[in-house]
Amino acid sequence: MSTPAPPQPPARPRLGVFKFASCDGCQLTLLDCEDELLGIAAELEIAHFLEASSEPAPGPYDLVLVEGSVSTPEHVERIRRIRADARHLVTIGACATAGGVQALRNYADVEGYLATVYARPEYIETLATSTPISAHVPVDFELRGCPIDRGQLVEVITAFLAGRKPAIPNHSVCFACKRRGNVCVTVAHGTPCLGPVTHAGCGALCPTYGRGCYGCFGPAGTTNLPALVPLMQRDGMSEEDIGRYLHTFNVTAFTAVEEQGQPGTTDAEGPG
Repeated sequence: MSTPAPPQPPARPRLGVFKFASCDGCQLTLLDCEDELLGIAAELEIAHFLEASSEPAPGPYDLVLVEGSVSTPEHVERIRRIRADARHLVTIGACATAGGVQALRNYADVEGYLATVYARPEYIETLATSTPISAHVPVDFELRGCPIDRGQLVEVITAFLAGRKPAIPNHSVCFACKRRGNVCVTVAHGTPCLGPVTHAGCGALCPTYGRGCYGCFGPAGTTNLPALVPLMQRDGMSEEDIGRYLHTFNVTAFTAVEEQGQPGTTDAEGPG
């Protein structure tokens, strides 16, 4: 009589990490997790992550992290294929959630940019706009930042493994400043700062070192730009300067706030 085969361990959930138009900084944040990454690798099969492995595996995937914006016709088709292979899809970083710095082209002549940068612009296949992933496929959660915060990234991965909504704060950078005991750079020094309208997540890094917030995490859940703009003008910024300040890392997100008033909740509910 043959001995029955031992039971096989359950298959680990499969993780895929993909890049579109971006600088790779948010993917590198995952590699920077170091010890936490070892724990993640024990719980997840990292099936596709070109920054970490030269042998990517095909889908389907239980969780997909996407960095970068959609900026070419090929991107449009590719993100649809990835979404079809993903049980849950999370966008990471300002490029994926709001189009990134490259979305400045949305408000200018992209043909002029091409002619300035490339000797043979006719060889470049690009779209007139740079758009967030959510403009093309359903997204289960958006993780902000340029780059993202590694603690928040670990929380998102942990939450999806546990089948719960990620516990990511939706308040402004000002809350983080208070927790760190920072003196307000605007009140004390007259330094223009986007902290009151910017989504928390950076740990108030810039104000901690005496600089104003640059808004790299995009708009907070509740913003009041009409109240902030006069303070920035009082501190010496022109209307043009304020526009540039707002329209760097998250131009599409802050423009939506300006045009439509208070933004809606952009964070999806996570797995139910």
